[in-house]
Amino acid sequence: MRASPAAEVAAGATAVIAVIYIIGVIVFNLLFASHQTAQSDYYLGTRLTAAAEDPAMLSRNAAAARPSAASGDVDADAAPVFLWLVNATGTVTAHSTGAPELPPGLLAAHPPHDGLAFTSDLGRTGAFRLELARTGSGWLIAGQSRAGDAHTERLLLYAEVIAGPFLLLGMFFGSLVVGLRALAPVEQSRRRQLEFTADVSHELRTPLSVIMAEADVALSSPREAGEYRDALTRIQGESHRLRQLVDDMLWLARFDSRPPPPGDEPVDLVTLAQACADRFRAVGPAVTADVGAEPALISAPPEWIDRLAGVLMDNACRYAGADGQVRISVRTQGSRVSLLVEDSGPGIPEADRPRLFDRFHRATEHGSGAGLGLAIGDSIVRSTGGKWQVADSPLGGALMSVSWKHTQPHRPSAQRFTASGVP
Repeated sequence: MRASPAAEVAAGATAVIAVIYIIGVIVFNLLFASHQTAQSDYYLGTRLTAAAEDPAMLSRNAAAARPSAASGDVDADAAPVFLWLVNATGTVTAHSTGAPELPPGLLAAHPPHDGLAFTSDLGRTGAFRLELARTGSGWLIAGQSRAGDAHTERLLLYAEVIAGPFLLLGMFFGSLVVGLRALAPVEQSRRRQLEFTADVSHELRTPLSVIMAEADVALSSPREAGEYRDALTRIQGESHRLRQLVDDMLWLARFDSRPPPPGDEPVDLVTLAQACADRFRAVGPAVTADVGAEPALISAPPEWIDRLAGVLMDNACRYAGADGQVRISVRTQGSRVSLLVEDSGPGIPEADRPRLFDRFHRATEHGSGAGLGLAIGDSIVRSTGGKWQVADSPLGGALMSVSWKHTQPHRPSAQRFTASGVP
């Protein structure tokens, strides 16, 4: 089974972090080891300087000669420093009490010069950090065991190895959570697109099936002219329905991809509501308009508001039925003005209102909201800064209203709206 995109992204991010972590650990450990070595070299250098000034240090016990913590020496807890005095031939002529033996040919393997520092294995005592300083014709060598530093580096490496998997697991699950949250809108959009495609296929299939069936029946046998006319009338009706559906889909596609720039103009909702009521009175229900005498102006593209009002009235008339009632009204409250459309239909259940403006969503079997009309209306409302309100109507059905900011007229005669045909 293929992993989800969020898991793939999280795994990829974790792999990148793992590589960065490993590189970071290697670089940090090298820098830490270099710091430890530099610190040890500095400590050895100070002991060489002191031994050069006080040759008696060669005869002292290294542990006894080590400074105490009370002296304030930062290296008071470090491993003891041993001293060796080596002549020009490489023979040890003196050394600190308890100092380990230097391997034969040490100076031959490391050509000596003043300030030379290197790490050498001194057999059973392990690795030592050694530093040389010239004294007369010979060499004074100071050495300190690397066992403590090696132990510290191992502990650091163990901690990094143990912490690494927890860090990567945290990174993976953190990236997964972020990825799931980031991809949630994309996944939701993808699902909505699939649902929209399925709904479009269903909506287009119905009128196409009717057209094909009517044509097949009409052509199956000779008929009277009236029967052909009836078949063509039904085909014409389904063709209009199909054309309207395609036009709505094209409008939404253009609006979603690149909304046209709004040509805002003063629009009088009172004139619009009255004109809208006049042109819908022939549809079937009893349509009334409840508007005041004073203009109610908003700033919006006139053709958009015309289409929105047509969508609301068409939806209300469809579900009110031929014997129902539809009322369009305009209300002004404070700084906002509202366009309201009510009907006496079955209404909209409370649970279905959040999805009312989804494309092709139908609230109930016989309720409001189907096709693309309300989706187009919602796009217009959002683009013009309006606010929806869906409630129960005193007429018994649904009440749908949109409110905008009220625009005061700037000239004596405000532009009046000329309504176009039914959308």
